[in-house]
Amino acid sequence: MEANALPHDFVALAAVVFLLGLKHGFDADHLATIDGLTRYNARGNAKLARMCGTLFSLGHGCVVVLVALIVSSMASVWHVPAWLESFGTWFSILFLLGIGVVNIAAVLRTRPNEMVKPIGLRTGPLGFIFNRFSQISHPLSIMGVGALFALSFDTMSQAALFALTASQYGGWQSALVLSGLFLLGMLITDGINGFWISRLIQRSDEMACVASRVMSLAVSGVSLLVASFGIAKACSSMVSDWSEGKELAFGALVVAIVLLSFLAGRWLAQTQAKSNLRVETSRA
Repeated sequence: MEANALPHDFVALAAVVFLLGLKHGFDADHLATIDGLTRYNARGNAKLARMCGTLFSLGHGCVVVLVALIVSSMASVWHVPAWLESFGTWFSILFLLGIGVVNIAAVLRTRPNEMVKPIGLRTGPLGFIFNRFSQISHPLSIMGVGALFALSFDTMSQAALFALTASQYGGWQSALVLSGLFLLGMLITDGINGFWISRLIQRSDEMACVASRVMSLAVSGVSLLVASFGIAKACSSMVSDWSEGKELAFGALVVAIVLLSFLAGRWLAQTQAKSNLRVETSRA
């Protein structure tokens, strides 16, 4: 988004920035990461699992606010570093790959009569890397992941644009208001997603072991799918150009996959329960 595309009235500008925050929280990499973090914490700390989306968004938004304040006070000399584009892209890809691999490993290692809980890879260099990136069980660590995801060229440029636009309305105070509204938008979207996925995971674990496996594989599949798409965008300008403006569609696809996996897991669990009941009845 360019500066001339933003409204010139501050109230209208504030409304647009808030909507952009809602949209940003709906990005596929946000949703997939929050789903993975929620899945990991769902059984060990249900309260933290429900907060994963909010914490991730807080860390992400704090970076946006900080950049907006820096740009508003150093508008003439500060520019977004070019290296952030590669850093943000490949960090998110590596993190999502870690979430995907850890969840698949959990399914493969869990006994048939047990619920699936991501336990990571215990040995080897891959195990060390993926455990560091995927097994996050502290609020500050989750916020740190969100902050690192914000270190991308797009996010930084957006924050800088808000600050530069706000400078005509009074300097850093206006930049703080706009970046705060952007953060609020993200908090709503990411917070609802984290709470929603934690409820789905909890219900799937309560229903049957098969449902927990379906949800684990869905979270893994979404993470690997988003990571693969990120690699394709990073390596191909054609894919990157094609995906421009389709963020909401990709986010909706992530939500649809998770919801369908829950419904499929629920159906399979109910089918298995009915089958077991028939077997027990025939034996009686």
